[in-house]
Amino acid sequence: MSKYVITYDIGTTGIKTCLIEIDKEMKILGSSTLGYGLYVDDETGYKGGAEQHADEWWNAMCVSTKTVFEKVPYISKEQIEGISFCSQMQGLVLVDKEGNCVRHPMSYMDQRAREELKKGIAHGVQIAGAEVSKLLKYLKYTGAVSSSVKDPIWKYKWVEAHEPEIFAKVYKWLDVKEYLICRASGEFVMTEDSAFATLLYDTRKGHEGWCKPICDMVGVNINHLPQIKKCMEKVGEITEKAAEELGLAPGTAVFGGGGDASLIGVGAGAVGVCDTHIYSGTSGWVGTVVDKQVVDAGAMMAAIVGADPGKYNYFGELETSNKCVEWVKNHLALDDIKVYLHDKNVSDAVEALQLNLYDYMEDVIDSIPAGANGTIFTPWLHGNRCPFEDPNAAGMFFNIKIETGKTEMIRAVVEGICFHMRWMLERQEKKVNTSKSIRFCGGGALGAVTCQILSDILQRDIEVVDSPQNVGAVGAAACIAVGLQLIPSIEHVKSLIPAKKLYHPNKNNKAVYDRNFRVFQNLYKSNKENFAILNG
Repeated sequence: MSKYVITYDIGTTGIKTCLIEIDKEMKILGSSTLGYGLYVDDETGYKGGAEQHADEWWNAMCVSTKTVFEKVPYISKEQIEGISFCSQMQGLVLVDKEGNCVRHPMSYMDQRAREELKKGIAHGVQIAGAEVSKLLKYLKYTGAVSSSVKDPIWKYKWVEAHEPEIFAKVYKWLDVKEYLICRASGEFVMTEDSAFATLLYDTRKGHEGWCKPICDMVGVNINHLPQIKKCMEKVGEITEKAAEELGLAPGTAVFGGGGDASLIGVGAGAVGVCDTHIYSGTSGWVGTVVDKQVVDAGAMMAAIVGADPGKYNYFGELETSNKCVEWVKNHLALDDIKVYLHDKNVSDAVEALQLNLYDYMEDVIDSIPAGANGTIFTPWLHGNRCPFEDPNAAGMFFNIKIETGKTEMIRAVVEGICFHMRWMLERQEKKVNTSKSIRFCGGGALGAVTCQILSDILQRDIEVVDSPQNVGAVGAAACIAVGLQLIPSIEHVKSLIPAKKLYHPNKNNKAVYDRNFRVFQNLYKSNKENFAILNG
């Protein structure tokens, strides 16, 4: 008998709400997407700041829930077995005892806490940006180290140092979906994967939970940390007030769900040990399932706690992935759009323009040979984390000549994203085995040309599931399915999510991509000092 659930995929710039049927397979019956703000730099009042507004998250959640029911009118709110979440991670949402935010949430992209990082861990004799004794202590307890300026610990310490009156009001430290869980149910909780992402979680067997030695070392009040729950666990029920605002039935079960790094791979069907997936949304990453903790501190990579107990996701992140394609759409393609529409006049059809522009861009770049005639782009529009940590790194076009046009530049942007994925994949292979076939997901996987470019640059088969942009919602539904005992385990999901498209690498493009990739890697080494001069 079919069961119906609602899941929320909470991204950096918008929410996607899906009503999903769970039976012999997982089927999305209806979805609704709504955007919200990401406020950076001057909008926050601080260089490197990146904040969001919690009320905008909640409003988007409420509006999109009601829209989904309008799209699927034959399912009533009383038929919903539960709700769950797949969310951006490593945000800092500080709330009071009533669950109200004491300040605007700080995004994972926020990098203002440079002094806090330096004082907290990046001083003395260092390895991979961390003082040696603290690095060793971190690795002993957590299997990872908080040595990035974007890690939430340093955001927390920044608030303590710069906003003491606000800090005094803090009751609990939550992440993005945990805030929405709290607003929906009144419960202050954090799932295991989110807890690990704070880098305050003790991963030693028999010790799983908040790690007091690390909290004491970095100066975090352990009482600010909420109760830890499993991703598949029912963590509460929707309150009367939240039910009225959301358009759901009071008492509907709320499940923990997981972070995007935990559940997007699940929704893509990459759930077995050594299964590798690549995600390209606003941000992007390469993730490989492993059965033990692995860390590469020099590359800012670690095996993070996943939704499936006993398994980890060995993970390397790119801060701006398909965000770069959005940037090139807004700043190159739209500036002179007729060039990219083959003389088709759509200037009076704004909606058609927005819906089809990415397709037009794909058509255009497919006319340019592999390697973009030597033009190379670096996709570091908001600094970079893996395989090198540098908040000063920035995007650039390299090797532009008099004959270079926008078409080469647009193709170079797509290739640059794929080059960075290759860089992270090759770095992962120094520590773990990756799969020969890669599951590709996120909005970037919607374009056939992009999928083929990724296949050619990696020289591997690329597999794409149905609705690759919705895999986070499917992963959240998998948590409910396990929690309700509709399926025996997360690993069982793989049989329910087959690949629908397959791309084989073109061997003829290997030489030019190997050449350009070598230059791509050299660009950071050659410009690290220049980035620091301009952006430090």
